[in-house]
Amino acid sequence: MSTFNTATSRLPDDEVLASGEYPLTRRDLNDVAAMIYSDAGISLNDSKASLVYSRLSKHIRALGLSGFREYCALVSSPEGAAPRREMLSHLTTNFTRFFRENHHFEHLKSDVLPELLSRAKHGGRVRIWSAACSDGQEPYSIALTVLSMMPNAADYDFRILATDIDPKILAQARAGVYDEAALETVSPAMRKQWFREVDVQGRRKFQVDDKVKRLITYNELNLMAQWPFKGPFDVIFCRNVVIYFDEPTQTRIWSRFAGLLPERGHLYIGHSERVSGDAKNLFDNIGITTYRYNGKPGGKK
Repeated sequence: MSTFNTATSRLPDDEVLASGEYPLTRRDLNDVAAMIYSDAGISLNDSKASLVYSRLSKHIRALGLSGFREYCALVSSPEGAAPRREMLSHLTTNFTRFFRENHHFEHLKSDVLPELLSRAKHGGRVRIWSAACSDGQEPYSIALTVLSMMPNAADYDFRILATDIDPKILAQARAGVYDEAALETVSPAMRKQWFREVDVQGRRKFQVDDKVKRLITYNELNLMAQWPFKGPFDVIFCRNVVIYFDEPTQTRIWSRFAGLLPERGHLYIGHSERVSGDAKNLFDNIGITTYRYNGKPGGKK
């Protein structure tokens, strides 16, 4: 999932920022930005006008509307709840890949999992959260890392929660079907053991084995809303999302993560992200975009 940075413009509302079948004015963009920010903390500025136009113009056409003014009126009305959810799906970019930022998975394998797997083998509970999981490549990468060390991990109380705001992308994640190109960063041994070739409408695809899926539960979740769980999570992955929130929102999210981690629980974040604000006091930076909760009070559940 991706988000953008908000900037409120004081220039003329009727200025056209993107032209085409349905001209997008600054007023239209500001209205869309206000709704998306309110719903999900996703931020937009004038530099994203072309992206907004390209993402939403097809939606406007499919709804049979006259343009962005009518579209904004619809999605801001009680009758427009469904297309408003569609708007959110259109404006989130789900770029991911297996073992993206592989140093996190190397650290997980060498420094974190040995203790967690030992706990599971002795009857303990282990939980990992992949927040903003997109089409599943991140949680499947976590699961594959776990299974490379303990192939029967699903027989123990070891589970991965994977969440995203977009229900459509979650459906893809649950299916676990990918093009061959998506598997370029998966080792040949893992590919052979944990994927099977399938035919999808005459196209060659690869599906994740059910034994991998057993480790993962997928749920829809808006990071800006209430979280329907209390943890604790031993590890949280939340990468390449929070950087696009404004600074107060970033600090609040980091603090909420701390509230769900035990002391010495781990947080992995995106390559351009840093734990910021008052939340910096809650985490020790122990590696490249790798943090450990230090147990200080202040985490918010």
